[in-house]
Formats: sequence, structure tokens, C-alpha cells
Amino acid sequence: MTTDLTKEAHSILRSNDRGGYTIPTKGLYPFQWNWDSAFVALGFATFDEGRAWQEIESLFEGQWENGFLPHIVFRKDDPTYFPGPKEWGTARHHWMPTSGISQPPVLATIIRNLYERNKTDSSLLKLRQIVPKIFKWHNWYHKNRDPHAKGFIATAHPWETGRDNLPDWDEPLNNVDISDLEPYVRRDIAHVNQEMRPQKFDYDRYVRLVHFGRDCSWNDHTIAQQNPFWVADVGLTCILLRADRDLKILTEEIGAVDLSKHLSAWIDKGEEGLDRLWHDGVLGYTSFDCRSGRHSNMLNAGTILPFYAGCVPSQRVDALLSHMERWWKRCRFGIPSFDPDHTLFDSIRYWRGPVWAVMNWLIARGLEDEGYEDYSKRIIDNTVALIEGAGFRENFCPATGIGCGGHDFSWTAAIWLDLQARK
Repeated sequence: MTTDLTKEAHSILRSNDRGGYTIPTKGLYPFQWNWDSAFVALGFATFDEGRAWQEIESLFEGQWENGFLPHIVFRKDDPTYFPGPKEWGTARHHWMPTSGISQPPVLATIIRNLYERNKTDSSLLKLRQIVPKIFKWHNWYHKNRDPHAKGFIATAHPWETGRDNLPDWDEPLNNVDISDLEPYVRRDIAHVNQEMRPQKFDYDRYVRLVHFGRDCSWNDHTIAQQNPFWVADVGLTCILLRADRDLKILTEEIGAVDLSKHLSAWIDKGEEGLDRLWHDGVLGYTSFDCRSGRHSNMLNAGTILPFYAGCVPSQRVDALLSHMERWWKRCRFGIPSFDPDHTLFDSIRYWRGPVWAVMNWLIARGLEDEGYEDYSKRIIDNTVALIEGAGFRENFCPATGIGCGGHDFSWTAAIWLDLQARK
């Protein structure tokens, strides 16, 4: 079975390749997505290193002058997806149509993995070309998503977190006024069972936030000051902190001493910021609504990501591990995207419960790096079992293991290939 699945994973990446960039899956996501492409490069690296670097290079074709790297690069018009390029209104910022928000910055970590897998003169040259571009993107994040230097990373849109309809966003989304929302037609539910997708409450507010950004011409200062949704996210904070650590190593590899100094300062600040997201009431790291000044009291897969960030004090380790143990008692497969003991848990609805192979990869890697190999192995074994049972689906029900969302999903195939290569 393993050999057959590996061949199928190769086939999926090739089939979703659109000539230098890869779509997540046919129909549902017809463009190039930011962190999807990062994981796709991880998969390509196991059998076609040149194509892996090409995926990364093509993504940076969408980078704006200020360093911002969008979450979608619209390389062609496709009416099957909404909101498309016209809804975002970013034409004045870049020659290529893009969205106006970013996504979790996993690229530096993926590129370090790619480079260390095969250090050659050619890959070192690639590194010299790409590292300054990643640094500019990280600088954009620190400057514009942490404008008051708190150390934690805020987000202007749930899509920017990569975990779109996480219940943590429900209360902050109530601040989004949809009374003047322009009519629109959703396209996602034409491709996937709507019980597995965000609900109308979420989507109305997603679209209104896109319109807010469009109407202020994606001015970062205006967004930080006035955007109705402005939430510090544990996931973004952890992923950027880990990416800063990995980027620092890469800058030292190419002799970029000045960049390395900036990264050291960002890392120190990121550790302080992550500590501020600890919630004693629930014994976990939670999001923080910067508009209301309130912590969320909900736990989710992001709660475990501080291991990945390399930043869990010893006195908090047992609490985080116990959350995972508790979740496994309720779920056959881990790690669920949201706390299965919470009333808002939904085992098949996108980020309100299902297991995602990419989140499992991040969590497992963090646990392994911090010395918790048994937990890491258990998560990896769960991921493998889910793919063996349901194929390369977008996500999986943690209770039954059935596949949910899109089929023939690129990043799920990529995670499979990386896990097999690490055996």
C-alpha cells in the first residue's frame, strides 16, 4: 500500500501542477496559495528538487514591493472561485493580481529543510536569491501585524491564519458590520459538501473584511487601526517565531550578518509575545482579541504549536501534553483542529474539528525537536493511518477517519511524501 500511495502522491502533485506553480486541488482552489505552495515544495523535494525550488520562486513572483507576500496569487481568471481578483482590488500594488492578506509564514522552515537535505553550490545560489525576499516578508509581518511591538502577531482576516472558521474567531467576527454587505454568490459549496465548509455567518464577514481592505486600498496602518477584526493568533505567532529561528540560520549560511541581527531581536520579542498569550484559566496558549482586550478561553491545535516555536517553559509542558491526551480519549485520531470537549466542536466542518495533515506535521516536528518523540510518533502514525484509510483528502474526521473537503489535495500528498522520506 505504501508504494502505491507514494506513486499516487507523485501523480497528484504532477496533476495539480500548472506549469511552475501548483494548485491545492482542482475546482475548489484553482489558484496558487501561499502556505500550500510551501508544503508542496516539501513534497516535490523528495523526488524533484528543481521543481521544489521552482514552486517557491513562482510564489515570490507575487511579492509586493513592501515585502508583503499574498495568500493567493491569481495567475488567471477563474469564475469558479469567489472572491476573485476584482473583489480584492489590489491592482495598484502589484503587476500580478493577488489577494490583500498573507498566510502563515512556513516558507523559511521549509526552505531550511530543502537546503539541508541537499547542500550544493546550486542550492546555495538559490538560497542567496530567496533569503532576502523572505526577510522582507518577515519584516512586513513584524512591522504591520505587530505595530505596537507586543511580540505576538495579529491578523486582519481569519483566512490569514490559515484556519478560517476556527471557533476562536466567532466572537471577534461579531464586530464586523455586514449591514452594507454587497450581494455575492459562494462558489466553494458547489465543489464540496456544505456541511464540511464554513457557514454563512462566517462567509458574510470574510467577504466584508475583504471589502474593508479593498476600500482602504490595503493600507497597513489603516488596517491595524480600524479593521474590525484584529486578533493575536497563537498559530501565526508560533509559526513566525519558528520561521525567524530558521531564517536566522539561513542568513548565517549565506553570511548576511546584518539580517541575522534583526532576526535575533525578532526572536527575543516573539518569545515575550508568545508568553503573553498564555491563559492560566484554561492552562493553554489562546488567541487574544486586540479590539476587546480579551483572551479566548478556547483551546485548539494551535495551542500545541509553542513546541514547534521552541518556546514552552518547563512548568507548562505537562498541561499541554495533558490536553493532547484528553483529546485522544475523545477522538480516534489526533490532532483535532479544535477541542473535542467544547460544545462548538464539529468533527467534519473545516477547522472546527477535523484533523489536517499539515498541522500534524508542524505539531509532530515541534514535539520531536523538543524531545517528546513518543507524542510525535503517535501523531505521525495517526496521519499515516488517516491517509491510508481515506486517501489524500483536504482533512479528516478525528472520530471516524473519513476524508473531508477536497479530493487529491496537494499538501496532503506532500506531507505523505515527506513522512515516507524521513523513515
